[in-house]
Amino acid sequence: MDKQSVSITPQLTEQKSLKEKAGQMFKLLFKSRTGMIGFLIVLFVAIVAPLAPVLAPYDPAQTHPADMLQPPVWLEGGSVDYILGTDQLGRDLLSRIIYGTQISLLVGIVSVMIAGMIGGFLGLLSGYYGGMIDTIIMRFVDAFIAIPGLLITLVILTVVGPSLWTLIVVLGVTNWVNYARIVRGEVLSVKERDFVKAARSIGVKDYKIMIKHLIPNVTSSFIVTATLSVASTIIAEAALSFLGMGIQPPAVSWGLMLNSGKDYLAGSWWVATFPGIAITITSLGIIFLGDWLRDVLDPRMHMKGK
Repeated sequence: MDKQSVSITPQLTEQKSLKEKAGQMFKLLFKSRTGMIGFLIVLFVAIVAPLAPVLAPYDPAQTHPADMLQPPVWLEGGSVDYILGTDQLGRDLLSRIIYGTQISLLVGIVSVMIAGMIGGFLGLLSGYYGGMIDTIIMRFVDAFIAIPGLLITLVILTVVGPSLWTLIVVLGVTNWVNYARIVRGEVLSVKERDFVKAARSIGVKDYKIMIKHLIPNVTSSFIVTATLSVASTIIAEAALSFLGMGIQPPAVSWGLMLNSGKDYLAGSWWVATFPGIAITITSLGIIFLGDWLRDVLDPRMHMKGK
């Protein structure tokens, strides 16, 4: 009985501490106006994406030839059947924007995960071992910084050919630099602390030191960087799709909708405007949430609070 109580007590304490931390985070979130706005926008998009087949009134590829370039419902000639109007093929814009959330979140999240894993791993090695390893990795970083990321992406997509998963992988592989620099900087600071030196002095293996001591101490900066990177990746996907080098029909993308609507801005502005608004609101929501996370997770902000 005593052994069970001893083993259960740390688990209960850990669960309680996690609940307390989550409660504190939400309290801080409610106090931040921009953070709350960002959280609600991200939550809304995250709910809409998986429920797109249920929420969208029409199939995004379904055409209605008799209703081409139908204006939004509040304009003269609009119809309640098409709340945001239709495009040049008579496709419902609301349905296409709803389905576009799936592509945007998929590209944004998966690309950031790929970039984070590559950059985080290289930054960890560079900062911890230093020496020749650090020099080689940092020279690769300098090389990637010297060439615009969008240019590299365009060249690769031109050679390989544009597709959804090609775009995701290319955006991930070409955007790891920021993670490597941030993680390296954090590791250089953390590895000089006493608890890391003590672990090394008693013969703890390097990979255990990285897992138990270094990674937990760089997680905050990593999360903030990753959150903000999702917004820039969504914008990059839209830009590439607009240029015809990203998502390809019949898939639905906000950038692809901008591309197809650019020729109708004079008379049917809604075809390109509403996808642009969707990109802007989603990106701003992620940026607001990322800025709030930076303020909350930055240790210097906690020191000021004390």
